Amino acid sequence: MAALVESMFYVREKPWHNLGTQVMEAPESKDALRLAGLDWKVKQRDVYTEDYVKVPGYKVNVRDKDGTSLGIVSDKYKVVQNEDAFAFTDQLIGEGVRFETAGSLQNGKRVWILAKMPNEYVIAEDKIDPYFLIMNSHDGSSGIKACMTPVRVVCNNTLNLALNTAKRTWATKHTENIMSRMTEAQETLFMAEKYMTELGKGINELTQIKITDKKALEYMSKMFPVTEDMTTNQKKNNIRLLDDLKARYFDAPDLKDVGKNAYRFVNAVSDFATHADPIRRTKNYAENLFLKTIEGNPLIDKAFMQVRAAA
Repeated sequence: MAALVESMFYVREKPWHNLGTQVMEAPESKDALRLAGLDWKVKQRDVYTEDYVKVPGYKVNVRDKDGTSLGIVSDKYKVVQNEDAFAFTDQLIGEGVRFETAGSLQNGKRVWILAKMPNEYVIAEDKIDPYFLIMNSHDGSSGIKACMTPVRVVCNNTLNLALNTAKRTWATKHTENIMSRMTEAQETLFMAEKYMTELGKGINELTQIKITDKKALEYMSKMFPVTEDMTTNQKKNNIRLLDDLKARYFDAPDLKDVGKNAYRFVNAVSDFATHADPIRRTKNYAENLFLKTIEGNPLIDKAFMQVRAAA
């Protein structure tokens, strides 16, 4: 095993999201936003050319506290203030929910709040905690989005798998009246229980799919192939990533009792996708990784579909 990755997976010093401000004492969303420094408003201003000619059909969203430009949007865009975007959580989530973190990404262009759901699940002898994440954008890149994110507690691996049998996300556009979508949002929360139930079935199915070491290595090689048409650096990088993934599958302490099965493989890939150091750490690497919490991580989904298709 390469010394470079020998101990990467042993320590989980930081939470899986590793972003934002801790707000667990906040009784309501507005308190969480205040504690996280998100208690500001978005104002809209006209857009002008360099020659001071007004540009019709567009507005610029500006943060009121410091004048930061958040993005140019269509004049049909309806601003949803932070407090309004997250207020429905106070009504819908109910007793037992704990706001954990909140923060902004890309200098306020996107803001989010994360809550831990009150129910705990034990699936395939693993404790899995469900989280509810809500994100709002002020740059026109997306609407308001909400999603369920299950996290395997022992290692902080996200298991936000793309299931065909249960919906994990809900979204509304800024051209719509958010209050008119509250019924759908509520239904999404009700569907959280269904998602966790279906996730449990999916995980139990994965534990029944036995994988030989040879097959596991074959799956990994498909994720990070090393071929003759690659450059020397491409080969070197993929070998490094492949060695890292091998270490997580074969040697991770939290997987030693899981067995050689598809669940172990998906967890190893999730561990890699969530915690591994990239070849190049860009300025927005942590933010982009966090965004995949809502959109879904393609590497984890690929592993999930790969082992199920081969079963």
